[in-house]
Amino acid sequence: MLYLILSIICSVTVGVLFKTAKNYPVNISQIVAWNYVFAVGLCYQFFKPDMSTVDSNATWHIYIPLAVLLPSIFIFLALSIKHMGIVKTDAAQRLSLFIPILAAYFIFKESFNTYKIIALLVGFPAIALILSKKDNNSASKWFYPTIVLLGFGIVDILFKQIALHNTMPYTTSLFIVFCGALAVAWLYVFFKLIVSREKLSLMNLAFGALVGIFNFCNILFYLKAHKAFSENPSTVFAGMNMGVIVLGSLVGILFFKEKMSKLNYAGLVLALFAIFFITLSQFQAH
Repeated sequence: MLYLILSIICSVTVGVLFKTAKNYPVNISQIVAWNYVFAVGLCYQFFKPDMSTVDSNATWHIYIPLAVLLPSIFIFLALSIKHMGIVKTDAAQRLSLFIPILAAYFIFKESFNTYKIIALLVGFPAIALILSKKDNNSASKWFYPTIVLLGFGIVDILFKQIALHNTMPYTTSLFIVFCGALAVAWLYVFFKLIVSREKLSLMNLAFGALVGIFNFCNILFYLKAHKAFSENPSTVFAGMNMGVIVLGSLVGILFFKEKMSKLNYAGLVLALFAIFFITLSQFQAH
């Protein structure tokens, strides 16, 4: 559970950094690109990936989609916030929980015990209550949050596949994915530099460095959590998403002074119960 908790903290921190960055003259695509420079550097420094293990058994059919999806989802997240607002974007990101949970049952053939069923029955309305807010934005562009929802769900599933791949170290796989994401992100930045004549700035570098450190730690601990709970992927899927919702909401209330309705608070309580039952389900599994 320690790995899962650390992953949740790092994930929320990345969100806080992006939210804080909105107060400065920054370029999201450049922050994302610099983020992968630091993520690749940290991965190489700490894991010393052995590239000699990369052979025909390497899961390129997973690496390549992840290399494209990771930076793309960050950019679509920013576009969704711009066109739809933070509320609908957060809802789309958290509702991506449904995709890996369904995958755990239909693809990974995981059997759900009673505690896990209760957790899901409590958790889904919890998410709905936490995200319930009035929104009068009629000019809705659902394309962006839809991409965010599908993207985060697919990324979760692909990382699960990497965690279960035994022919080469997952740290080497992580390094390959980060290198691919770095290449994709910088191709987009260079395109914008040439076509839109955007400029590089130290502010983007600073935010990119912080995002890169916490993004690296988030994915690292997330993979370790999947290794620890390899027989119960929905434990990590649900625990991660609900944990991020609870911690993210607390950070929003205490540090960003966001207003919460009674329904929002009721959702937080239900989410805590859901996480409690998920934990019980893991103990029952052992």
